[in-house]
Amino acid sequence: MLEIAGKFCFAGNPVRCEEYGCGLVNKTYHVVCDSGAEYILQKVNTSTFKDPVSLMKNIELVTRYLKQRVKSEREALSPVPASDGKLYVEDEKHGFWRAYDFITGSISLDRATSAGDFYQGALAFGRFIDILSDFPAGILAETIPGFHDTVSRYRAFKEAVALDACGRVKKAQREINFALSQEPFASVFMDLLEKGSLPLRVTHNDTKLNNVLFDKETRTALCIVDLDTVMPGLVMNDFGDAIRFGASTAAEDEPDLSRVQLDLELYAAFAQGFIEACGNNITKEEIELFPTGAKMMTLECGVRFLTDYLSGDTYFRTSYPEHNLVRCRTQFKLVSDMDKKSSQMNQIVARAARR
Repeated sequence: MLEIAGKFCFAGNPVRCEEYGCGLVNKTYHVVCDSGAEYILQKVNTSTFKDPVSLMKNIELVTRYLKQRVKSEREALSPVPASDGKLYVEDEKHGFWRAYDFITGSISLDRATSAGDFYQGALAFGRFIDILSDFPAGILAETIPGFHDTVSRYRAFKEAVALDACGRVKKAQREINFALSQEPFASVFMDLLEKGSLPLRVTHNDTKLNNVLFDKETRTALCIVDLDTVMPGLVMNDFGDAIRFGASTAAEDEPDLSRVQLDLELYAAFAQGFIEACGNNITKEEIELFPTGAKMMTLECGVRFLTDYLSGDTYFRTSYPEHNLVRCRTQFKLVSDMDKKSSQMNQIVARAARR
């Protein structure tokens, strides 16, 4: 690992390299140099990101744009070039590596410990949308084509049901029936996009709270990380995915569904922060669709977990045979709870928009 680290233009010679964080896709390491300088070194998962060169071009363009507009160095990632000037290194086994300056004095949170934490995360993701509102989204590559195309996700799901490669359809029949009952809803955003009623923006597309770095001392949000899925997208999906992950009362793989609900206090905190930070750079129509985005992203994620379960757990890392089915059930329970609370969700967003 130190040999790979030595191929980047670090301030000093790498003397320590240790695994860092708990990411499920890329392998991440913390590098310390003899000068005291610290860096993040990552091995990109090229099974997930099949065109890592285009991915790094996206990151180069977006981070350069952000750096020119944020108030301090700690508010945007800083990629470190390799000795040949590229922002990546390929090893002899075709491994694909990149590096960033380490943002000192920062922490990440897997879950909000208060509404204030979630509000700060919302400010960070909202600022990201706001700053990049004038960035030409069309020049960015799709790092995962159709990532939030819920209609395509349903197509893959139905193919998995028909194939039943692992003989699991019978065990998941109730979940399959629920997913199919929701299919008409799944096309709402794609239909509006096709009609030209929604703008494509630069979006993050993976707005989990643990993709925000917080200042360790002040607990204020500093910087958005994990830019691999930054590409053209819909702002409602960024709002919705954050709610799906962060405003649930239970973990994503909680087996006791009685513990799974939408926390309206956290939902309201995020809505307030996100809308406040986006400013006037999102439309009234987009804001009104934020509650729909929360349901859409939760449904889509549940369908993806179910598809992976039926296909033999080929995408999401699992710890036991039913893990993806359990994950699917939590998402579908959350969808049902959102349906029950839809009027409250709409009112909360409308109230936040008036402030």
